[in-house]
Amino acid sequence: PLPPQYGLVFDAGSTHTALYIYQWPADKENGTGIVSQVEVCSVSGEGMCPVPEQARSLQETAASCCQPCAKSSPAAAASTARYLSSSLGREQNSTKAEQVFAEVAKAIGEYPVDFRGARILTGNEEGSFGWITVNYLLETLVKCSVTGERTHPPAEDVVGALDLGGASTQITFLPGTTIDDSTTRALLRLYGTNYSIYTHSYLCYGQKQALKMLMASLHQVTASSLQVSHPCYPKGYQETVTTADLYDSPCVHAPSTPSPAQNITVTGTGDPAACSTAVQKLFNFTCGANRTCGFNGVYQPPVRGQFFAFSGLYHNLHFLNLTGGQSLSSANATIWQFCTSSWEKVQKDFPTMNRTHLRDACAANSYTLTLLLRGYKFNHKTWLNIHFVRQVTNVDVGWTLGYMLNLTNMIPSESPQRVVGLQRSNWIAATVLLAIMLILIFCLLTVICFQKKHSGYENL
Repeated sequence: PLPPQYGLVFDAGSTHTALYIYQWPADKENGTGIVSQVEVCSVSGEGMCPVPEQARSLQETAASCCQPCAKSSPAAAASTARYLSSSLGREQNSTKAEQVFAEVAKAIGEYPVDFRGARILTGNEEGSFGWITVNYLLETLVKCSVTGERTHPPAEDVVGALDLGGASTQITFLPGTTIDDSTTRALLRLYGTNYSIYTHSYLCYGQKQALKMLMASLHQVTASSLQVSHPCYPKGYQETVTTADLYDSPCVHAPSTPSPAQNITVTGTGDPAACSTAVQKLFNFTCGANRTCGFNGVYQPPVRGQFFAFSGLYHNLHFLNLTGGQSLSSANATIWQFCTSSWEKVQKDFPTMNRTHLRDACAANSYTLTLLLRGYKFNHKTWLNIHFVRQVTNVDVGWTLGYMLNLTNMIPSESPQRVVGLQRSNWIAATVLLAIMLILIFCLLTVICFQKKHSGYENL
């Protein structure tokens, strides 16, 4: 049997960085590999920010991640294909992002692997690959029986995917109807089956950027530009931020050019109703005539079937123990109760929680509900079709596995070397040459034996 093939994928996002090692058999199923996760290496920190000055720290990040993975998978040595891909940079200056990639690629190139380059994924690619990952792990694309036989489940078994990152959010599913807007359609061929899926990525509506937009909108409606009341922050919480921090993202548009050194005092009021209203103002929920849409006028067919929600969607609700299939009314009540808690109480109830995450928990969960219900048009009934998960079959859910699966369609299968046959004329020449060699050897042996006998007679 041929050895398995390996692939390494860097997930360099705006909120985290991780390196994944995957492997698949040399023989593939209808052109697509049966991929399994071998190792994952997470890097501490807030992810890769595309600032050229961070080049050295990014090189150290790549090196710290490559070393343990290389040791854990020695069989993946020089023949391993390594890819650096990221959703990072879509909301940033592309030139700076490319500079960052160049520095990280330089660090990766020091390791004995087949480096295939780095690039920024499009939003629709990220959504599509997340959808592939979920359905592959659920075996709705190809199912392996106990005997090793592989079958292809019906298309109705596939599920939708909901992803919330730091910079963008994606919704992807099989609508079962014609997709009217070709920009939201992705055509995939996996394991010999074609899929036409709906997918769209909303840039700047990832959680990190959405909360920045929320803070900026609250600042802009405040009578005093130096005091901001934040209804999503716990009552009693207070901090000082600068306008440079407030408007440091391309997703946040300042009404004028504020002084970078201007200090703003932010005070939490713990008002869940006002928090929900402020979050909803970040969206445009109106749709054109005779058109179904998600938000901001983007076409979206009605949600259909089961959905798996992961990344930020999972982590937000998991914080409040709301990932166990609770009803929408129960989730609303729990989030409302948390949002009315004081800063002193939430610190007491969650003593080990990071201060920033604890501060943002109410805003993050209010944003999650608004995105799913008002943005993606789920309701009390279809809410129960959403499954909030971090892993499926002990494998991390995200875009990287789907990305690797899609790449195996383009990586040729390894096949045993065939015995090359000779032409008939070559066979005849080889046979004659062999016969001549045998005759010469026979004659040589006869002469040697005759000489030995003759020499023995003379001595006698």
